[in-house]
Amino acid sequence: MFEDEAGFGRINKPKACWCAKVKRPIVPCHHIREYRYAFGAIESLTGEHFFLVMPYCNTDCMNVFFEELSNEYPDDMILIVCDGAAWHKSTGLKIPQNIQLLPIPPYTPEMNPIEQIWKQIRSLGFKNVVFNSLDDVITHLCDTMNLLSNNMVKHISLRGWIEKCFLEAD
Repeated sequence: MFEDEAGFGRINKPKACWCAKVKRPIVPCHHIREYRYAFGAIESLTGEHFFLVMPYCNTDCMNVFFEELSNEYPDDMILIVCDGAAWHKSTGLKIPQNIQLLPIPPYTPEMNPIEQIWKQIRSLGFKNVVFNSLDDVITHLCDTMNLLSNNMVKHISLRGWIEKCFLEAD
């Protein structure tokens, strides 16, 4: 599975939008900086996915995510492909027996297809939206993540080189 974290919050970055010709679009904006973090793992061949919304990106939250992921797939050995974030290498990291980490080289987000899933979630639910509270962000994030079907995740994340790795392993 490919794993990563992404921040979602009450600060927005205005995005392109359509409007009538010779009119200036009105896009809501605010400057509050409150975040929650989506931790996710996807399996590109089947589109299976697992997400948790956490308050921070740190070792403690990573431990909770790994424990929950391990519990979700208790009979599977899970190879987690992840970047080199500090909390992925922390001495306080508790990796369950059925999880093994495989780091990708630094500065290579293109090797982690879950990055495209974050882009899709932002496109589906976070363009030019102002949230009244952090709870609204969390609710909207969860609703948007629930829109992702296995077929959608597979379509977005499956790359030829990933498929080839698994086909050659058979």
